[in-house]
Amino acid sequence: MGSAKGGGIVPMDPIARLQELMEAAALPSTSLELKRNEFLKTSGSIDTRLYYIDSGSLRIFFEDEFEEHTIRLGYTGNFIASLDSFISEKPSDLYIQAIKKCRVTAYKKKDYTAFLSASIEAKEIWNSVNEWLIYQQIEREKDILIQSPKARYKRVLERSPRLFQEIPLKYIASYLRMTPETLSRLRNS
Repeated sequence: MGSAKGGGIVPMDPIARLQELMEAAALPSTSLELKRNEFLKTSGSIDTRLYYIDSGSLRIFFEDEFEEHTIRLGYTGNFIASLDSFISEKPSDLYIQAIKKCRVTAYKKKDYTAFLSASIEAKEIWNSVNEWLIYQQIEREKDILIQSPKARYKRVLERSPRLFQEIPLKYIASYLRMTPETLSRLRNS
């Protein structure tokens, strides 16, 4: 799973490879276009689809009585889903919203799980993607528990520099649990 580049082997992006396998298998899908701020999923709904982000960016968030809490951000070349609803097949309090105009490819869970059952390579890649997701979630939990906004900012910048190119600061600030002003100050220092 790699290509020769500069004399060495460069591993292929597992998400890109998985999407390639899905397309090669002609996995049934639906292409959706969302305008900026349009919802892909709203609170209280069941959503057992897996989305591949062809272009644009999305966020997953929930609301409490005081504010919105961004818990996941996705952009071109990523998968995104309301994982709680995808796994449990029950209603979720999560929203998935387009941050900017985007196009996604939607796959139904039943089609996707049948595809994984038929492809050892796809199942191995999916397992590694899930392991990475779990690792990222643990890192996110650590970020939230760190008191210093500067340390939270630095950790996310080191882990995901592309995030700052793809996602507006107000959503990154929500993800980092700080005000946009604090994040702006940290970026400028």
